[in-house]
Amino acid sequence: MNANITEATHITMETEGAPIKAWTVGVPFEAEAQAQLRRVAALPFIHKWVAVMPDVHTGIGATVGSVIATKGAIIPAAVGVDIGCGMMAVQTTLRASDLPDDLRGLRTAIEAAVPHGRTDNGGRNDRGAWGQLPADVVGAWGELDEGYKFLIDKFPKLDRGASANHLGTLGTGNHFIEVCLDEGDRVWFMLHSGSRGVGNRIGSFFIELAKKDMKRWLVNLPDQDLAYLPEGTEHFGDYWKAVSWAQKFAAKNRELMMKAVVRTAKESALPPFELTNVAVNCHHNYVARERHYGADVLVTRKGAVRAAEGELGIIPGSMGAKSFIVRGKGNRESFCSCSHGAGRKMSRTAAKKTFTVQDHQEATKGIECRKDADVIDETPAAYKSIDDVMNAQRSLVDIVHTLRQVVCVKG
Repeated sequence: MNANITEATHITMETEGAPIKAWTVGVPFEAEAQAQLRRVAALPFIHKWVAVMPDVHTGIGATVGSVIATKGAIIPAAVGVDIGCGMMAVQTTLRASDLPDDLRGLRTAIEAAVPHGRTDNGGRNDRGAWGQLPADVVGAWGELDEGYKFLIDKFPKLDRGASANHLGTLGTGNHFIEVCLDEGDRVWFMLHSGSRGVGNRIGSFFIELAKKDMKRWLVNLPDQDLAYLPEGTEHFGDYWKAVSWAQKFAAKNRELMMKAVVRTAKESALPPFELTNVAVNCHHNYVARERHYGADVLVTRKGAVRAAEGELGIIPGSMGAKSFIVRGKGNRESFCSCSHGAGRKMSRTAAKKTFTVQDHQEATKGIECRKDADVIDETPAAYKSIDDVMNAQRSLVDIVHTLRQVVCVKG
């Protein structure tokens, strides 16, 4: 590896293709992720370089924590299957002293208000989907229905699972809803989710479609998951419509859940409160058209947040660690980006083998959350140090608020 540290803020790695610029000083950067990034950098349509965030870790096709600017092509697997996954946070007028000593009631009320998890193999009795759509979900789906019909008319296979009945629901894995306190003991509500089952179907479908196109065109790739759709082709246009729709679904999904959380909190035994004018709703798995270094490009952020100058973003820690509301510095070399979280330092399987329920209980002491074997893969020790991650990207963002969770609802 030929690496040069530039002003102690990032490392530049030369490759056989485009360079790699990594904001990873002081954080683990696994060899497998480096190899994966080199394969991405070797693609002929990379614009300038590949930018790597400090929460970097191996993903499918493209590395989680990477920012890939391309000219004339999209890699569906780089966007991934949780299209539009991201964060939303709102600040309230509540103070820590307004919260009850026992927060279990608030957690269970939120769990009752927002479908979460997955049961019945995703079937009719799945607790993570709506049985009957609430009125606000019906109204929100009305804004999405036309785009969905366009997609399923052309690709009927996309209509084989939940769609409207996943709108306003949390999902599984690392998706969560939290009640947090900032440095001034003000109460925040924060959540993490994306485009749910329909986004997964769209992502998976177009990943396979791109692979088939590569075989038909006899394109040799270093990794089949890097199959791409060239701009100007029919499938590129179809994917752009589909991914744009899924990103809209994801943002609306977070808005609906946040409304449900706020409504539930107002109906609980809390003093009357309002929301302040501080609210953030940002994607961290998505593609967008942007202009960088004098060129119009497609920017895929795979586990990264846009951090243009003055733009607010959210960088969550793990279940037992603090999170941050940040303001972007508009760092051009990172394509105006920052990390999307702490980043895993071990796989879910490894975490389950390494940690016990007792370890998890100790790591989440003082936080009202699940403390059973089914969430061991999300225990704080499975993630990198969020403090190290924030220090590594000090040239990308400024910290506006530091949040610590007191309630965590996991999917």
